[in-house]
Amino acid sequence: MPFSLIPDRVLDRYSDVTPQLLESCGVKLLLCDLDYTLAPKSVPKPDGALLAWLENCRQSGVTVMILSNNRSSRRVETFCGELGIDYVGHAGKPSVRGYRQAMDRAGIGPERTAMLGDKLLTDVLGARRCGVLALMVEPLGGPVGAWNHVLHLLQRPFKAIAKRRYEKHEQI
Repeated sequence: MPFSLIPDRVLDRYSDVTPQLLESCGVKLLLCDLDYTLAPKSVPKPDGALLAWLENCRQSGVTVMILSNNRSSRRVETFCGELGIDYVGHAGKPSVRGYRQAMDRAGIGPERTAMLGDKLLTDVLGARRCGVLALMVEPLGGPVGAWNHVLHLLQRPFKAIAKRRYEKHEQI
């Protein structure tokens, strides 16, 4: 199993993940973390911008599913119900179990799958271990609590490497 904490791409927010970007990467299944990736944890329901982004993905032929470690199945169920999308809760990221379950359910393999998240040790590491494209965003609402501030400081060098690699690749 590959071990890397460097995402393939670092973006500011989920809306920067466009259908054009996904198409250029050959992605047909986008797995998304929920808390701090698609909405701050304090936000109980999706907003209009998220609904519009999701509809844009759907219209371009991309299936979006939530892959969440959230301890509250009610939060994930409620949020996904409002979005009208499927989810894998208690995914156990960075374990590959949840990723494989989602891909099996969608009928799409790792070569056509991407993971969008805000954490290196769960979202990016799990994506790398599973062989899917690792997309990382800054946390919506910013890091909350002392541990998250430390964690996000520790993530900076890995995100910087990813950004430099992408910029170098774009110059070629």
